[in-house]
Amino acid sequence: MAFLREADRLKSVDRANVLMDLSRPENSAEHSWHVALYGLVFGASDRALAMILLHDLVEIDTGDHPIHLAHDAARVAEAEARAAERLFGLLDGGAVLHGLWSEFEAAGSADARMAKRMDHVQPMFQVLQAARPLADHVGIVRDNLDHGRAARLAVEWPEAVEAARHMLAGREIGQGDLARRLAFLAEADRLKSVRRANRLVDGSRRENTAEHSWHLALYALALAPLAPSLEIGRVIRMALIHDLVEIDVGDVPLHSEGGAAHGAPERRAAEERAARRLFGLLPAAQGEALMALWQEFEAAQTAEAVFAKGLDRFQPAFQNLASGGVGWREYSVTLDQVRGRVGPAVRLASAPLWDWLDRRLVMHFG
Repeated sequence: MAFLREADRLKSVDRANVLMDLSRPENSAEHSWHVALYGLVFGASDRALAMILLHDLVEIDTGDHPIHLAHDAARVAEAEARAAERLFGLLDGGAVLHGLWSEFEAAGSADARMAKRMDHVQPMFQVLQAARPLADHVGIVRDNLDHGRAARLAVEWPEAVEAARHMLAGREIGQGDLARRLAFLAEADRLKSVRRANRLVDGSRRENTAEHSWHLALYALALAPLAPSLEIGRVIRMALIHDLVEIDVGDVPLHSEGGAAHGAPERRAAEERAARRLFGLLPAAQGEALMALWQEFEAAQTAEAVFAKGLDRFQPAFQNLASGGVGWREYSVTLDQVRGRVGPAVRLASAPLWDWLDRRLVMHFG
């Protein structure tokens, strides 16, 4: 829990990239979610997705290093190695995740190279697919493709480079599978602007749904030992897509006056329509597969979906505890309400996890 609480700080690390609507800088947590979604869409393995979830955690200590600025690479690498040692050292069994992070950094395996590829194309297309791309950011993309870290993609992924060059020239990229996947991923960028009731642990602002989705996937990865019989990769994939529908329908805070709408027929129908619209942007077979995964999460009948649903209730509750209950005070939440609205799902997911949480709830509300 110390590791997951510390990970919340990644939501406050700003990057040079901006959201596609140009409203603000992107942060490293929502970037990590978007890169993982790229990986999911373009066929990354579960190991590659795990690397993506972890890859920028070190920026909690070191900050972001934009590719267009000069850096002392050796010094940055040393600082990131120290940060990784500190962060993964907070976690029981952290050596496994530390190893995944190190593998990503070395880029020596096929999974690591895939994860790196997603990390390098996401900022590029985020710039190029914006309605009004910023001229200086377009210049950075062009330089990166010509002689930066993305230059290797001419060999590794020529189709993506060709699409990027068409966009740089102001040309359409057609209606093929790549274009449809990029259209879906561009639409997903809007999830970064959906605000939730929860605040960050430091209380500085409300969390958005994209960074919540990243954090939830990280919870699944870190708490996997609680569910050794499950396919955690499927849980992570559910976490990455579970709230995409909020692009259309928004968030309904669990403890607000509208919280009763959770599970109401009208809300469920609206979410189903949103899911069909969003996944319908993808190539047909892939869209149907992700629609089925989203429906599995919603139905919460499989072991993986039960675990994912439980974590989706646990994460906001723990975040409230870590922030001193600021969100609960805003909605005048009581212990009985948390137990009634959070407890059943968390208990089904993991009885020890609920016992751990309930003891702290009693102390908090005591």
